[in-house]
Amino acid sequence: MTVTAPNTVTTIIGLEVHVQLKTETKLFCGCKTQFGAPPNTQVCPVCLGLPGALPVMNDRAIELAVKAGLAINCDIPPMSKWDRKQYFYPDLPKGYQISQFDLPICGEGYLDIPDDENDGDTVRIGITRAHLEEDAGKSMHDEASGTGDTRIDLNRCGTPLLEIVSEPDMRSSAQAQAYLTQLKALMIHMGISDCEMQEGSLRVDANVNLHINVGEKKIATPIVEVKNMNSFRAVEAAIEHEVVRQYDVWQETGKTIKEEPKTTRGWDDTKEITFQQREKEESADYRYFPDPDLLPVRILREQVEAIRSTLGETPDQTRDRLPGQYGIKPYDADVIVKSGSQMVVYFERVAELSGDGKRASSWVQQDVMRTMKDRQIDVSDFPVDADKLGDLLKRIAAGDIDNSRAKDVFNHLVDNDQSVDEAIQSLGIESVDSSEIDALVQELLDANPKIVEDVLSGNEKAVGALIGQAKKKNPNANPQVIRETALRIIKSK
Repeated sequence: MTVTAPNTVTTIIGLEVHVQLKTETKLFCGCKTQFGAPPNTQVCPVCLGLPGALPVMNDRAIELAVKAGLAINCDIPPMSKWDRKQYFYPDLPKGYQISQFDLPICGEGYLDIPDDENDGDTVRIGITRAHLEEDAGKSMHDEASGTGDTRIDLNRCGTPLLEIVSEPDMRSSAQAQAYLTQLKALMIHMGISDCEMQEGSLRVDANVNLHINVGEKKIATPIVEVKNMNSFRAVEAAIEHEVVRQYDVWQETGKTIKEEPKTTRGWDDTKEITFQQREKEESADYRYFPDPDLLPVRILREQVEAIRSTLGETPDQTRDRLPGQYGIKPYDADVIVKSGSQMVVYFERVAELSGDGKRASSWVQQDVMRTMKDRQIDVSDFPVDADKLGDLLKRIAAGDIDNSRAKDVFNHLVDNDQSVDEAIQSLGIESVDSSEIDALVQELLDANPKIVEDVLSGNEKAVGALIGQAKKKNPNANPQVIRETALRIIKSK
């Protein structure tokens, strides 16, 4: 439900988005970042904060951070540095987080989003900064009974995060969702992150307050940072809830931003309400100071331009191009683009080799993506490469194999490292001579005179009843060829 605030109220929204970078190892050690590993199996002395363990910087994380910054139009300063952010959490074994304070890796930038009030226009959302930091671990509470121990999993400790901080330029929950959707599409398309919110690789904190016009005065309510949101829908609902709650609290207490500090509230997804957590610390509370174990990061202009040259098309540009070039629907283009640039490359190769963009789109979405999801793999690891799938779909178009048998070949290729020819041979699929088809169809027509009568009476769909019978007699018979042959023979009488 969309909440309509009074006309005297302006909603002020800024978002802090934590994006997990798509690296194989952590930010300052060689431990893996794979999701779903058993607790505390992807840790080392650096992750655990053991005495004498020293961090070693991950160059790939630096490269991806710069790439992300360029994608959101950020300035890339020639130098950034690492700082220690001091605070205590049970899942932060060092007692501090390595982050970036006053010299982040990405400076000011912006992201243009669709204007939900004026079709075709855009709204520019400013980016304050984007900085690198390591993640903390995870506290696993007894949420079932609430009486058991809290366990600590330190697998996430040291996972590289890029925190993208927006200016408070959004004025509605719809704009916030549009911003997140655009940002997520960019990060996936550019190969910067997989942005799986359920796996923790995309996390959002929303800063919300109200500007209320009272006569000629403008009053600002205290800023609230909302956490614990596990979906874009939750972000939208939490913001709408806060608009109503803050206005009600202001009417009751009259407190403004000058009288009450910034607070943190959690989001209860079941009750769809926010709840008080704590007063928000200021930067001085974290006792930032430069990390003595890490040198500043110097990024040459040549490095920045080399990374810029790899950006390629934006998701919007690709989304606009695919329908015209391959004859697919805008919705299908959107699905492919949202799956990342590697999927776009895969689809385009299949479409070019098969000569049929619509068929390629259908197979990529229905078969490739489904298998990837079932096996939890990326398209780069998919066992049926684009050349094999393109070859298979080309054979369907040529009538060498029907769609049903092609599915069998595809599933065989998923499990076996073979060529299309080898897979066809392994499955015993043989091409059927036209004379065999003619004889088979004639046999079926002789046994089904009612179908002949129906077709001659104008009901051509009646031949569909022959397809199943034909497949039982010869599994290699192409249904389309059976249909065309039956109509030809009937009409020739």
